[in-house]
Amino acid sequence: MPANLPAEARAKWLKVLEAKTPEEKLRALEEFLSSVPKHKGTENLVHWARRRMAQLRREIELKREKERSRGGGGFRLHVEKSGDVQLAVVGPPMSGKSALLKCLTDANIEPDLIPYSTVEPVPGMFIEDNVYFQLVKAPSISLGKESDMNDIAISIVRNADGVLLVLDCLSGDAKWQFNAISEMMLDDGVYLVKPRGIVKVEPKTGMGIQVIGKLVGATHSDIVKLLTGYRIYGAVIYIDGEATLDDVEDALIRSPVYKPTIIILNNHDACREGLTNLNVPIIPAKLSECIINRAVLAETILRHLDLIRVYTKEPWSSKPTDKPFIMRRGSTVGDLAQRIHSDLFRNFKYAKVWSNSGFFRRVGLNYVLNDGDVVEIHA
Repeated sequence: MPANLPAEARAKWLKVLEAKTPEEKLRALEEFLSSVPKHKGTENLVHWARRRMAQLRREIELKREKERSRGGGGFRLHVEKSGDVQLAVVGPPMSGKSALLKCLTDANIEPDLIPYSTVEPVPGMFIEDNVYFQLVKAPSISLGKESDMNDIAISIVRNADGVLLVLDCLSGDAKWQFNAISEMMLDDGVYLVKPRGIVKVEPKTGMGIQVIGKLVGATHSDIVKLLTGYRIYGAVIYIDGEATLDDVEDALIRSPVYKPTIIILNNHDACREGLTNLNVPIIPAKLSECIINRAVLAETILRHLDLIRVYTKEPWSSKPTDKPFIMRRGSTVGDLAQRIHSDLFRNFKYAKVWSNSGFFRRVGLNYVLNDGDVVEIHA
């Protein structure tokens, strides 16, 4: 994607980053594209910018149409996050997305009789072992061509914590469908399979550029030169994995993200060929009969999204709470204390921790928690 842009184009890209509304972003992108030189090295960038502009135009038009049809009710592309984890439910038409929500959640939903008839996201809550998974059904993805529905689905995926990709073995080659959807998402900077590295650039006030993570084939001076070319003089660059200078510039332009993905393989017994070497978990199902292992699905979601369950216990109580806190793997007692209440963190004295095996220890704020730990905080 990076194409050694001239100073004028980099300056105009700042206006894209600063734009707030779809209308502002569209105008800023038009100005940016007009300043990008057209040659072999910029082909991918120009293609991406034009595709993004088309998405914004569709988003603006869909919003206007919905406002007209609802008398100003507004068009909803995102669902506000609720529960512990939000997962986008995506897939081709008639793959079983609605059936999945009907099987797992309280959503009042029936399978679409007409493909692509659902435009807005449909939420539902999947509850397993006191963990609340919010599922958001996206419009069906059109394979092999661009469409408004694809853009809405990508937007919902970007807003979610992870993805449940529903594929149906009765509707064609499931592996081909997975690869086609992965490529479509990747064109928009969304990884369904964990890449070598993901970069996040957070501009900050003041001077100074800090790099946290592994940079390959470049130095800190190269990073400073790149960012100052975009008139960014203060920033923290987070690298998950390892990244090159091109990856950092790509992060400035497309803001790529990784969304951990789990395949729900509907009518799995009809697949002629196995889905091998995809590097994603697969949950078999027969959704027309609501056959899917809820417990295995819940455990797979938590594991694949690097989440753990942490239970709390009051000092005077004999047992922990039934509802766990869902934390990122690597979280500490201090992180948990802040989640519960800032005063608990501020006045922290010590904590008692019981592991799954029953092992007990007294710990401080920096103790790293494990799945299933029971924590009693004293302040």
